[in-house]
Amino acid sequence: MRCFATPPKGKLLCNLIILMTCFVLIVSTGCGTPAMPGMSGMPPSQPAASVTSKSTASVLLFNGSGTSSSDVSAVESLLSSMKLSYATANTSQIEGMSQSTLETYKLLIVPGGNSITIGNNLSSAATNNIHNAVINGGLHYLGVCAGAYFGGYSIYNGLNLTSGVWFNTYANNGKGTGKTAVEISYADGSELDQYWQDGPQLSGWGNTVGEYPDGTPAIVEGSSGKGWVLLAGFHAEAPSSWRTGMTFTTSVADDNDYFETMVNAALNGTSLKHY
Repeated sequence: MRCFATPPKGKLLCNLIILMTCFVLIVSTGCGTPAMPGMSGMPPSQPAASVTSKSTASVLLFNGSGTSSSDVSAVESLLSSMKLSYATANTSQIEGMSQSTLETYKLLIVPGGNSITIGNNLSSAATNNIHNAVINGGLHYLGVCAGAYFGGYSIYNGLNLTSGVWFNTYANNGKGTGKTAVEISYADGSELDQYWQDGPQLSGWGNTVGEYPDGTPAIVEGSSGKGWVLLAGFHAEAPSSWRTGMTFTTSVADDNDYFETMVNAALNGTSLKHY
């Protein structure tokens, strides 16, 4: 099933039918949204206050409509452990930020959730400001799962940091969508089981840093104008509570360490080893 993708000409009717099916799935499970045990998806997160002022923060974490509150919390926990200064911004706060204000940060992180809801709750002016802050102003971008869909081209007001490339959901070796442990193979020769939930495979843009079992890109990186962009289809930030009922061969600590590696690479605009 293909979710959150922009259909090419000639396939619009087919993909609209698929989209309606996917929307039902999103409502019941939260596409790209980490769900706690016994829950069918997480509510959107809309806190009003920033953690620290923008004048001292290097990272801006989006926690607006469509993001998963549990994923926002997971990312915040790891940013704190890294001792990085960060601020949060909900939908209305992002709407109020000019391009120049966005450029006072080094990195924008958009976590998991529902990419359609994220895009549709932002104005085109807001997404244009983010796009231009990356392309022309050198803001870096880290998109996780829904944030990766949103960072690509999308008819749902995506950021299009990928020069028109849009992304399909990883097929999970024909097992369908859901949440599971997926082995990611990295270009440095390492392998980690990572938490995955309806995330994208990232074919067609950037350099591939890690691959899903079927060889499609699970994490990609590349320049987008003056900015540096890192997109991941899985949740390396996932805490132990998300693992209930699943079997992982790697520890939470190892996976979380990799998330910190991604944050540092995205923040500093440094390239990870790629294929």
